[in-house]
Amino acid sequence: MSYQVIARKYRPQRFADVVGQEHVTQTLANAIAASRIAHAYLFCGPRGTGKTTIARIFAKALNCTDGPKADFDVADSRCMEIAEGRALDVLEIDGASNNGVEQVRELRETCKFSPASGKFKIYIIDEVHMLSTAAFNALLKTLEEPPAHVKFLFATTDPQKVLPTILSRCQRFDLRRIPNRLIIQHLAAIAQNEKVKIDDAALHAIARGADGGMRDAESTLDQLISFCGDSIEESDVLSMFGLTARSQILALSRAVLTGEAETVLRELNSLASGGKDLARLLGDLLSHFRNLLIYQISKGDLSLLEVSEAEKTALAEQSKLATTDALARILETLTDTEGRLRDVASKKILIEVALLKTIEAARAVSLDVVLKQLQQLRAESGGALPALAPVSTASPRAAIISETAPTTYSAPKPAPTPSVPATAAPAAPAISDTPASSAHAGGVIDLSALWTQLLGAIGRVSQFTRSYLIEAHPVSFAKETLVVGFDPEFADHLSLVDNPKNHALIQTKLREMGHAHATVKFVKAERSVGFSTARSAAPAPPAPVPEPATKSAPATLAEPAAFAEPTKKKTSVPFSMEEFKDDPLIKQALEIFKGQIIDVRK
Repeated sequence: MSYQVIARKYRPQRFADVVGQEHVTQTLANAIAASRIAHAYLFCGPRGTGKTTIARIFAKALNCTDGPKADFDVADSRCMEIAEGRALDVLEIDGASNNGVEQVRELRETCKFSPASGKFKIYIIDEVHMLSTAAFNALLKTLEEPPAHVKFLFATTDPQKVLPTILSRCQRFDLRRIPNRLIIQHLAAIAQNEKVKIDDAALHAIARGADGGMRDAESTLDQLISFCGDSIEESDVLSMFGLTARSQILALSRAVLTGEAETVLRELNSLASGGKDLARLLGDLLSHFRNLLIYQISKGDLSLLEVSEAEKTALAEQSKLATTDALARILETLTDTEGRLRDVASKKILIEVALLKTIEAARAVSLDVVLKQLQQLRAESGGALPALAPVSTASPRAAIISETAPTTYSAPKPAPTPSVPATAAPAAPAISDTPASSAHAGGVIDLSALWTQLLGAIGRVSQFTRSYLIEAHPVSFAKETLVVGFDPEFADHLSLVDNPKNHALIQTKLREMGHAHATVKFVKAERSVGFSTARSAAPAPPAPVPEPATKSAPATLAEPAAFAEPTKKKTSVPFSMEEFKDDPLIKQALEIFKGQIIDVRK
């Protein structure tokens, strides 16, 4: 017998021999056992996954002696005729070369005749999506109501190109890419039969290059046997197909996560100089970081991944070097690069830039974290600041870009009581969202503190609403109605905030602060000197020491503009740059965000 390539020599002959497509073979076997055989089937899937092979096995099961039966004898004469392509009742048609309407009309005429020896007349049309529209239309009537002895088996890699009218007349089966572990097992069995020694790393490399296609994997093994003889190692696979060793992929990914830019560039240069396929290298990196992300999210569940023992160890080690957000940003950068790879003149330069971007992406801080810390700083009104969360868990540095440094202010502190020396006066308590806040302690509403507290609470829900309210000021709070005023120069903000949505938001926050029935009203009003008023319904507190009145401090940069004493409009406010830089809030903001003061504006 003449030599047969491995893909043909080890082609499955029964349903049990098909690897990785049990959802299809089991369904067909059950249909045969239950005598529920349809007149048309469509097998879809990537190349080399078994579409035509399953169609032939199904034809054998239908036309075998004493059939139809799923557990037919491979040595049966009718089955052997079908396997060798000489069965009169099983016609294989190439849809790419027989795609005209004339060939389909000829098929319609011949299908009327009874089968020669088998029970059914079976038409296997490969690459059926290549048929022309006229050919599809000519086939419609026959496909919908064929003679009882006719069965159609279609195979295609592109079911989207098949007319919907054809799809609706077929039972569709989608074949999957075959998992790497099944490809490795199958190749190992073939190598043993062929008396070829091949190591596990080489088998993993072949399976990785096959990308789920068994035929591609078998063809690769066949080529390697011709190239290497009876002993195959991983280096042989890598050199022949331009693949990158798994150890090099792991080293490159580790350098990205640890921020070693020089190591990344050296590794990439070494791989490119060695003739490695850079497009495949990028795909391998994408696959590895995807596995790392799944590993983190699933908390180490390896059942979701197809990895070797060496990769399992690397995943456990590298998962500690980056957060889930950082891995998502890395994947986004690499995916964008993969889409641009085919359009560039120098793939190496594009991948170099992409890997440097991934290093920055791994170190960057998300915008949500930045906003949260800014809100914490701005919500503080004096006293000791609470400890803030670290900026990044992946790296002590943070890649943050801002147009201007955030300006934070200190709220005025209450004057000490006459009976307590000024040096022993306690610091103003931190403002919170609880009803016990000093904003309305003792039955007296401190409008300044209440407004600061309210702005902080609103900012945690909607930064847009808070940005419009920055220029507003509290006018009064009587009879559970908070009157908020805008200077005439900011009157255009009224239409932006005076809507039901913002009313509901502000009332909700006031309710959380202890004002259960409070409402809000927006007006156009000049800033007033006083900010604190007594609640009309609340009696004076029976304390022996009189409650200290809140005193407005002079307008300085360490105080919010909304609470400063009114000054003449368009008048510059004097300030000292050195005093501004020494403000504790500004100092902490600069330390957290590694920033510098560029400009200061009122």
